[in-house]
Amino acid sequence: MTTAMTTGDARDLADPVSPLSTPDPGTGTAVLERPETKEQTQRDDGGDADRYAHYVSKDRIAESRMTGRPVVALCGKVWVPKHDPSKYPVCPDCKRIYEEMMK
Repeated sequence: MTTAMTTGDARDLADPVSPLSTPDPGTGTAVLERPETKEQTQRDDGGDADRYAHYVSKDRIAESRMTGRPVVALCGKVWVPKHDPSKYPVCPDCKRIYEEMMK
């Protein structure tokens, strides 16, 4: 013997919390809420790259000094330049990337 399930029975089996279990018959759509997440760019590498002078265009350095906005080096380091780069060794990653670009 087989039994047929009516639409009322199917609604009883649906998840009562889901907006799809009882959609609004007037519009034919349901809204699913998604929690808001914020992505934050890491602007600090823990100080390891602070031991080096990094490659950044002179225009970007000048703009950063005027606006205070951070710059991005060839190696990906993001920072606001404040120190004299001649006092530090050149970042090996920036140097490698620069040399590859010049080939």
